Amino acid sequence: MPTEKEIINALVLKARAAMDAFAGAGQARVDEAVTALAWSIYEPGRARELAELAVRDTGLGNVESKITKNRRKTFGCLRDLMRVKTIGLIEEIPEKGLVKYGKPVGVVAAVTPSTNPAATPVNKAMFAVKGGNAVIIAPSPAGLETTTATVKYMREELEKIGLPADLVQVLPAPVNKALTRELMEVADLVVVTGSQNNVRGAYSSGTPAIGVGAGNVPVVIDETADFKAAAEKICASKIFDNATSCSSENSLIILDSAYDRAMDALKNAGGYLCSAEEKEAVRNSLWVDGHLNRRVIAKDAPVLAEVFGLGKGAAESKFFMVEEGDVDPKSKFTDEKLSLVLAVYRAKDMDEVVRQLNSILAVCGRGHSVGIHTETPEHAARLAEEIDVVRVLVNQAHTFGNGGSFDNGLNFTLSMGCGTWGGNSITENLNYKNFINITHLAKTIPEDKPTEEEMFGGHWAKTGR
Repeated sequence: MPTEKEIINALVLKARAAMDAFAGAGQARVDEAVTALAWSIYEPGRARELAELAVRDTGLGNVESKITKNRRKTFGCLRDLMRVKTIGLIEEIPEKGLVKYGKPVGVVAAVTPSTNPAATPVNKAMFAVKGGNAVIIAPSPAGLETTTATVKYMREELEKIGLPADLVQVLPAPVNKALTRELMEVADLVVVTGSQNNVRGAYSSGTPAIGVGAGNVPVVIDETADFKAAAEKICASKIFDNATSCSSENSLIILDSAYDRAMDALKNAGGYLCSAEEKEAVRNSLWVDGHLNRRVIAKDAPVLAEVFGLGKGAAESKFFMVEEGDVDPKSKFTDEKLSLVLAVYRAKDMDEVVRQLNSILAVCGRGHSVGIHTETPEHAARLAEEIDVVRVLVNQAHTFGNGGSFDNGLNFTLSMGCGTWGGNSITENLNYKNFINITHLAKTIPEDKPTEEEMFGGHWAKTGR
């Protein structure tokens, strides 16, 4: 039986051979490859097949949401990628005398999560191949069957257009930590979406790595919000794929002056408000020995209602709300829940909102994102100025907007960078720029050298020379 090192070395050799065959392909040919990868999962029959397999494989989420994710994210990513240059001469800045050339980073190790065992591999493969790279997917063991099937379709689509299938490969079964670790150490770039243990492993692998941070999204409703619209967006976002997304709302902070109206709207949108006794039942079922209960997370609402032992009408509800009052960092409800459970907090004013947001994110999710439903631009701007997150979404369904949307300017991705706040190296949505090296050709330009007076004059005026 081959060792982990032998398995990985064989995969990497094939990846480098595929890259050699792909080298010299112009931008049009590269874009053809990216389009082929997108079609591998966007095709309606395969989108459904892979969604059904993912739910059966992992037990997480629901089929219709995964179909939407497989198609919408892929289509949006394709739109973004078709609009940019990554191969050869990609940009000229005559006034600076600079010409930029895009080049591959090499063999990419792409670690993918069980929550998106089809969409994330395709998303990362599209980014990698857009840069002229080869990619080897390291799936979650729980999602191995789905990811293997997904890679099979990507390889078939590449072969149809006469390109090497080995531009996209997947680790063979049985996938384990040792195999993934060996891949990380041998690849030229590691890109990790998933557990923070995997992210830390990537950063310690000795290979350049990009990891993304944990989600735990808190969203605000102020007194100027459109309560009906806000509640409908929160509901649609919260229930999408049974809250498996890192961008799913986990907490809701409502200003006192808006509380009753917002809660009424949330109930009308499908929210079930748990009593104090039911809240404790939820707490005792959602966590076991301090950890999220895998038998409960990402399950359908009727299943949760039965497990939680909730009252009449709960099974017909779409999600479940527990009132926390103020933020208690010691309460498990402050953490990420990966379920149709939403913690609700009250705040007397925006000062308290900021304090509560920071308290929640200190527990989990710092750097990731927050949202606000408001018609007061100053409130949104204040969050952007005072909260340490990469993204602040205004009047949007967070799950649909955070990773790129057709009605906001964020690029489509399934991996959200969280900056140093979240232990990451990027402060943007993972995108094509993270998969290319750039050579800068620098030509001489008319001298651009200011005088000493221009540089130090203000300082001299205050302190003397």
